[in-house]
Amino acid sequence: MEKPQILLFDLDGTLLRNDKTLSEYTLEILSKCKECGYIIGISTSRGEQNCLSFLRELKPDILISSGGALVRVNGKIIISSSFSVTETKGFIESARKICGMDCEITVDTLDAHYWNYKTNPKEQDQSWGDSIYTDFTDFNHEALKICVEIHQPGLAQRLCEHFSGLDSQHFSDGDWYKFTKSGITKEKAILAICEAYHAEVAEIVAFGDDYADIGMLKICGIGVAMGNAVQEVKDIADDITLSNEDDGVAAYLKKWII
Repeated sequence: MEKPQILLFDLDGTLLRNDKTLSEYTLEILSKCKECGYIIGISTSRGEQNCLSFLRELKPDILISSGGALVRVNGKIIISSSFSVTETKGFIESARKICGMDCEITVDTLDAHYWNYKTNPKEQDQSWGDSIYTDFTDFNHEALKICVEIHQPGLAQRLCEHFSGLDSQHFSDGDWYKFTKSGITKEKAILAICEAYHAEVAEIVAFGDDYADIGMLKICGIGVAMGNAVQEVKDIADDITLSNEDDGVAAYLKKWII
């Protein structure tokens, strides 16, 4: 591959440890990479404001959030693709009809992360940052991404068939499904980033662990799977590093990049 210019990281299960913290050692190595001139990017299914709360003093040059529905380069938005207010309301209503009135739903908007907690929101852990509790009554926001907890896979398919113009992705750690506008992917975001930087995908090293990272790892010059990655990610990766609990990202960067 070309000498890498851009280092791109998923968050959960990759850059973050299981307790949703960024280790001091990983932060140190990332800072050294920035000092060496590498462009640092985050590519996550988390909403923008949500993920920034976990990065501490790390200020990424690139931020792909909500699974690619929102993309910033050096603070400037280059992609923003959202469901309209009417589409958002219609989707939430359909999710409740198909998956049950008490199904748990989260919504990313440009400014916040909303969630209809089943339990008292004050009792929730902070692994999803500063979420705003809502029962989605009179919800009047455009959604970049909507997630629904669906215990029966067939219902997720029914929900997809109920709408045209959306894509879905199942997360490996539970019964959560992500829904975005059709064509919104991390790899599409990466192509836009390459155009912004006048770079080639061959100049990117990407790290990931889950199904939503497969396209990203395939398209980049080097795709690195975490030791804790699902087998499908390991199967398509160019290399495998240690787990997120063992600072796998930092270990790989120290050995091969800096």
